[in-house]
Amino acid sequence: MTYGSDAPPDNSRKNDGEPGEPRILNFPGDRLDPRHTALLIIDMQKDFCVEGFSAHKAGRDLTMARNVIGRIAHLLEVARETKVSVVHIGLLTEPGHRSDSGPWLAQRRRSTFSAADICMRGSSGVEFVDELRPLDNELVVYKRRYGAFSGTDLDLLLRSRGIATVVCCGVSTNVCVETTARAAFEHDYYVVVPSDGCGSWDRSLHEATLSNINHRFGITPRIDEIVGQWRNGVASG
Repeated sequence: MTYGSDAPPDNSRKNDGEPGEPRILNFPGDRLDPRHTALLIIDMQKDFCVEGFSAHKAGRDLTMARNVIGRIAHLLEVARETKVSVVHIGLLTEPGHRSDSGPWLAQRRRSTFSAADICMRGSSGVEFVDELRPLDNELVVYKRRYGAFSGTDLDLLLRSRGIATVVCCGVSTNVCVETTARAAFEHDYYVVVPSDGCGSWDRSLHEATLSNINHRFGITPRIDEIVGQWRNGVASG
């Protein structure tokens, strides 16, 4: 599994730390065990990913967002196949500025290729893209800020299912994916961000985010590596 050029992999199942040190899931197969892993699909909504909707109208390049849809769809298919918990996470803006604060609205209005009314409740832009529509038995969590843990019950839902590891994918790498990944780490989850399962309008920001996550917050394997671990976990379980 890829951990990054400057971050050596954990290569032992054994915990040789001080007495009383908590158990560490060092080995990739342990960390990505389907029984305690959740797939978080972040902001794969029409306003962020589809031409003619809000981000595209603001001038955002949708190339990377469009390119990851098929790859995330494959990750989702295998998650369903291997009984990995799935959480669809979307941004939701309330009409009449009911979900806006002054700082939030000020920054949204000056953010790159964005809009203050993106993913407005009741609009078609808030819908998830067709290829990644949630099933009836899958969790859906709506957030009002960048991070999926901010003001939501995501942490409670994950802990109720005994989740130890979250796989964060979606858009944008350097905004909502990164904010969610950082918060997950601070909530004591193992963090996995597939390098080919998230996208941004700016490749340099995408790459910088992945490098930073790999150094400080989690690991950044490719989707095929994650899929392989899930299938191996089911086969060996």
